[in-house]
Amino acid sequence: MIEKTIILEDVDPVVFYGANNSNLQILKALYPKLRMIARGNVIKVLGEEEDITGAEDNIKALQHHCAIYNMLREEDVLEIVNGSNPYSHATDSRAIVYNITGKAITPRSKNQELLVEKFLEDDMVFAVGPAGSGKTYLSIALAVRALKNKEVKRIILSRPAVEAGEKLGFLPGDMKEKIDPYLQPLYDALQDMLPAAKLKEYMDYNVIQIAPLAFMRGRTLNDAVVILDEAQNTTSEQIKMFLTRMGINTKMIITGDLTQIDLPVARKSGLVHALHILKGVKGIGFVELGKKDIVRHKLVQRIVDAYERAERAAEKQSEQSIHNKNTDK
Repeated sequence: MIEKTIILEDVDPVVFYGANNSNLQILKALYPKLRMIARGNVIKVLGEEEDITGAEDNIKALQHHCAIYNMLREEDVLEIVNGSNPYSHATDSRAIVYNITGKAITPRSKNQELLVEKFLEDDMVFAVGPAGSGKTYLSIALAVRALKNKEVKRIILSRPAVEAGEKLGFLPGDMKEKIDPYLQPLYDALQDMLPAAKLKEYMDYNVIQIAPLAFMRGRTLNDAVVILDEAQNTTSEQIKMFLTRMGINTKMIITGDLTQIDLPVARKSGLVHALHILKGVKGIGFVELGKKDIVRHKLVQRIVDAYERAERAAEKQSEQSIHNKNTDK
């Protein structure tokens, strides 16, 4: 009799073992000649070498399945161990990753497909579009896939901490508690794609880092997918500082909405400046998403349309007012 230690990697042990250890109990029942002891992400298997080898192969297959789909059902355990369809979920060739419920996250429009293509082709991608067009969510999905596939060692997510009527100094708590509200959309996307325990582990070990833009100065970012969200609220100096942090084996995605610039009127958006300067630079991709790419509630697209109509009407009224003044002279 020998003992074999199997370490579960890239999965949440709670998800792997199932509710009330149901998956583990099925696994034990399928291998009655073996003794299995599970503690955290470590499984110790005792028995004859031939039996252990078969169990180890199937445990690794279960682990692979769990890592892909973020879930492991009792029927998955039975099917994989019994040698039937190893992936009982309907696979989607367009899937970037699967969320925590096992649902495929896929591009849902031509421009979103273009964003995925540009990420694969270029090391730096600018994705500009209105609220709800999926630019941030899709970018984080691409980053999570790269991390899961071990193409990079970490994900770094950043945003400029630009206030909208409430100053950082008036928010309660320490620095982390002050900046977390500005970074919450990034947390929301990650929580949808990674099991809670795995996300916490990644963040505790700085595999996933979320920080305001000001914290990027002086760093060289290697072996990472780096995402700058809400880039329309950067200054020219800030976005230049961020773009020049790029290191070896790093991909950057810069997202923004040019209709939602919250900078003081006197300050020019760094994103607008960068789009103008970097157009045509080899290795940099550009994707412009529009109203047709909005994948939130149907009202979001109607709201965007309404604001655009109002802006056009205001511009027309302003032009008419100038014309009338010139005519009066």
